[in-house]
Amino acid sequence: MSIVRESDLIGIGKKFQIETDAGDNMVVVIHDDGRRELYRYDDEEHESRCVMTLNDDESRQIACIIGGLSYKPKALETIEVALDDLRIEWYKVEGKNEGAGKTIGELEVRQRTGASIIAGIRDDDTVINPGPSYLISPGTTLVIAGKKNNIKLLKEILL
Repeated sequence: MSIVRESDLIGIGKKFQIETDAGDNMVVVIHDDGRRELYRYDDEEHESRCVMTLNDDESRQIACIIGGLSYKPKALETIEVALDDLRIEWYKVEGKNEGAGKTIGELEVRQRTGASIIAGIRDDDTVINPGPSYLISPGTTLVIAGKKNNIKLLKEILL
């Protein structure tokens, strides 16, 4: 797991220093105005260089891309991310699933499970934060969030 160090930059924002398992060193500075700067440490010159500046919208778009909301490699279709008690999982709905062909509202997902469907991905179409009228069709990959037992309940009503 990578090492992340966080520090306040008074009058500027926050700085995150990231050491990856691969040995890369990166710094992300989030300015109070929403701007983000990405720095990479150059071992040869022993200094950090700014490699990219992003506005708030660009940063969020890249976060979705890196986080796998717009494309998830086939090998990771059952990936799970855990942040303390919160888990985020990707679940591919098959044609044989009883939940296939029903809407989020019909299945009463939040009321019955406590989990949330935070995205639905089918082919090139990604719906972020789908509402109760969102139809869960076969072949859709759902990005679901909740505690472990909430996600288990959601998978049970989808089966």
